[in-house]
Amino acid sequence: MLRRTRLHYALIAIASVSASLPAAAQVAPGPGVNPRAVWSEPPERFTTRVLASGLEDPWEVTYGADGYLWVTERVGKRVLRIDPADGTRTVVATIDEVVQRLGQDGLLGLALHPDFPAGSDYVYVMYTYDADPGPDEVRRAKIRRYRFDAEAERLEQPVDILTDLPHGPDHGASRIVFGLDGKLYASRGDHGANFLAYYCEPIRSQELPVAADIARGDWRGYEGKILRINEDGSIPDDNPVLNGVRSHVFSYGHRNPQGMAFGPDGTLYAAEHGQDTDDEVNRIVAGGNYGWPLIAGFKDDQYYTYANWSASSPTPCRDLPYGREVPDTVPRIKESEVDLPDFVPPLATFFTVPSTHDARSMGNATAALSGLDVYASPGIPGWNPSILVTSLMSGTIYRIPLDAADAQPLTYFKAQNRYRDLAISPDGLRIYAVTTSLGRTLTATGETTAELEHPGSLLEFTYIGTN
Repeated sequence: MLRRTRLHYALIAIASVSASLPAAAQVAPGPGVNPRAVWSEPPERFTTRVLASGLEDPWEVTYGADGYLWVTERVGKRVLRIDPADGTRTVVATIDEVVQRLGQDGLLGLALHPDFPAGSDYVYVMYTYDADPGPDEVRRAKIRRYRFDAEAERLEQPVDILTDLPHGPDHGASRIVFGLDGKLYASRGDHGANFLAYYCEPIRSQELPVAADIARGDWRGYEGKILRINEDGSIPDDNPVLNGVRSHVFSYGHRNPQGMAFGPDGTLYAAEHGQDTDDEVNRIVAGGNYGWPLIAGFKDDQYYTYANWSASSPTPCRDLPYGREVPDTVPRIKESEVDLPDFVPPLATFFTVPSTHDARSMGNATAALSGLDVYASPGIPGWNPSILVTSLMSGTIYRIPLDAADAQPLTYFKAQNRYRDLAISPDGLRIYAVTTSLGRTLTATGETTAELEHPGSLLEFTYIGTN
């Protein structure tokens, strides 16, 4: 059984926090240290190659059993099939229906059928669209299935299998992946509610759909959830019954789970963004509650306290300026005040800091985790089994060894890149990563920068040995 681990700061100053916490939680950054700027120097050596550049904000990369890399362009609205040998790319679909206006909408997730390509030619994508045929835009998400015509190298015969999924202006998640059970899993975010420009919108990650919603196909209760779906979009008969209702919901209490992957034993892992602290890597179980927004990371009463801006009274939220200083009219709930019987703690958090952490001087203690994959190959010595997870803000890919309970995650491929997603070659010797076209990351010395080294690119890291 896997034990909980935390990414802590072994090389920087130690601050004293509550002795009642797990030992790994008792380490925090010293004054003036950006907690995201903590990088290791692992012994493995890799070469780096730019396999493709000039991509229009790639979001997904998947290594297909056909021997090609499948990439979605969030802004470009295209599905690309790229030859890993020489980077030759083919546009297999341009989906004009895709609506892309903001930072987390557009053409997003992609999943190949488990029997692709020998037994099935199905390819699934997830994207945002306008559900209102009139002048007012109503942003929703859908999952669509295509058939891949290998001779013509085109995706054809589109069939919408699940439509009208809620999708807000932020925190859209939308990773899709097939499980060993043949079911399709899809992640949904909390729409950026209770945060920044959308601070007066209530977070619904703890709300569960009711029977009447499911009967009429109203999926509003799917915010902040991971869904489990039959190939045709219907609800599996063995999905968990939550609050007396069986729906597509497999787990709940999520903020923005942008990474999902299955291990070879059928375990589902997910990575999601924290707010100011506590990006999470989770092991997803049926019916599990992952705490958001009542709990961030572990239930430890550290830096995070839930401030419910939408419930401000008597001053309504719309009359309040949003900021780090929370007005007295906004209800606040400590993690220790919450009783969630089905709460599932994370496997790891990036980063947990004490209540004394000063975000103004040290920055938010998050890495903005995005894509995730499970390394289960003998290719690189000592890596099997591990979780690999990309970071937008730290410009690294993290490795979490799953067979070493006390080992701290290691960092690889540090550069001024925003790594969105990754894929692993079948032999385990090459790791592929796509990078965003715009945004901020960290320099080698820990300063924030918008100057990206490889914007909108597909990179290949090839293992060449260990020191």
